[in-house]
Amino acid sequence: MKSSNYYLLGTFMVLIFSFSGIAQTADKSDWEGGYPDGCTSITVGKLASFDGSVITSHTDDSHRTRSWIDIVPAKTYSRGDVVNMYKRVKNDSLAMPAYAHEKIGEIPQVKETYGYINTAYPSLNTRQLGVGESTFGGREELQSDAGIIDCQRLCLLMLERNDNARDAIKMAGDLLEKYGWNDYGEALTIADKKEVWHFEVVGPGKGKVGAVWVAQRVPDDHISVNVNASTIKEIDLKNKDYFMASDNIYQVAIDNGWYKPEEETFQFCYVYALHSRTSFASRRREWRVFDLLAPSLKLDPNAENYPFSVKPDTLVTLEKLIAAFKDYYQDTPFDMRKSLTVTDENGKTVISPLANPHMPYDANKMLKINGGWDWRGERTIARWYTMYATIIQLRDWLPDEIGGIEWLAMDNVATSVYVPVYGSVTDLPEEYKTPGRVNGYTMKSAWWIFNRTGTLAAQRWGDMHKDVDAVWNPIQSQFIDEVAEMDKKALELYYKDPEQAIQLLNEYSNRQGKMVMDRCIKLGDFLWTKYDEKF
Repeated sequence: MKSSNYYLLGTFMVLIFSFSGIAQTADKSDWEGGYPDGCTSITVGKLASFDGSVITSHTDDSHRTRSWIDIVPAKTYSRGDVVNMYKRVKNDSLAMPAYAHEKIGEIPQVKETYGYINTAYPSLNTRQLGVGESTFGGREELQSDAGIIDCQRLCLLMLERNDNARDAIKMAGDLLEKYGWNDYGEALTIADKKEVWHFEVVGPGKGKVGAVWVAQRVPDDHISVNVNASTIKEIDLKNKDYFMASDNIYQVAIDNGWYKPEEETFQFCYVYALHSRTSFASRRREWRVFDLLAPSLKLDPNAENYPFSVKPDTLVTLEKLIAAFKDYYQDTPFDMRKSLTVTDENGKTVISPLANPHMPYDANKMLKINGGWDWRGERTIARWYTMYATIIQLRDWLPDEIGGIEWLAMDNVATSVYVPVYGSVTDLPEEYKTPGRVNGYTMKSAWWIFNRTGTLAAQRWGDMHKDVDAVWNPIQSQFIDEVAEMDKKALELYYKDPEQAIQLLNEYSNRQGKMVMDRCIKLGDFLWTKYDEKF
């Protein structure tokens, strides 16, 4: 009953339905300075990963999207059932800035759907299909209110209806052509047990139904990244193993004068999202991911373009990915703490323990921090306004019930820990399902539990982050080491009774999720006590 009451309350407060039919441009209230600044996705091909898994990922870096997470089970539908389509609009009437979702249409539902982990951007289904996301914006004049499918709904439709990336992309193309894209430019990183693709989509133009989209496959021995910038450049649609696109991909550009075939080579990012290539908030993150995982390339941190994908110097482990998502340009010239120095007891100039890489923008102004993002400093990978983060592993040598794992972290990854949540789980701890922002501060919400600790640690980062790492690093290593044993136990049980195997994995993921939240509360209490009067 408690879960049901919560769900009704959260639905009532967050989802505000409107049937007015009044056109409203897609919402930008989660953007910074007129440009999207949320979400990092790193992808890894199966020959580039440490164990042969295919990996996609996502940090939901948002000032408004929902913080609660639940499980949507597989379902069977009747003829005439529909899927409602919504548009996000800002809602400032609740405890904190949030989104309302106005109903703008519906599409027919299919007979059967797969279950999935219902994050703000649905992320992993029961058939080992995973999705990451990053907004890149694109040309303003392409956004169309005539369409009814937005990014969050497209993620949902992909996971409900598909068990592989190629079919998900083809389905997206068919639905968008018929029902229309109403969002700004988005990149989805879509992975299955065999391969991972980047799917970039923009609208067809004001008043038009449809979409313009392109998809490029990451080579199996490569990694790739999307960080609020279009990254797909030249395309070869004859190479169907690596490229797909909408039929109108060239014509829309030609009709608008953005591409002259007789004079230039077609590059999707410059034709449809040219401004996204100029921002250091994006480009520097691209550089940092590639530099962390393929340092031998010695890429220029000030370059405008990088390869769509690169081969990592060594196989990419979970530890390396987690380190990348925790990164804030430490030990580089782009560390925002570098000018916040003091003289220590030995007369040496050192970074102040109060220097903080996760400062709100007002603090940047006060301390005159500048960087690639002007007065906003640097747009680091780890971010204080992260709602949740995922690293999704898909493993073809295991049954779907065991092979898909979503490593799930709450709030700022730099002060959080990734918990292994198997894709077949049937429930999550109550704290994950409890809304945070819409109702205000509560220690019953997983996001608030980690947000409190992260906010505390940022106040005296130079000292506190060591205490945070001392707690989370051993636990993170324990989780990574435990997965192989859990896989083995579940597989043995699976051959006898698949339902019992799912129950085992559900109990494991829930137990570990509950454990880290209890531990995080104690960690926050410890920090507050130890550093009283020091921050």
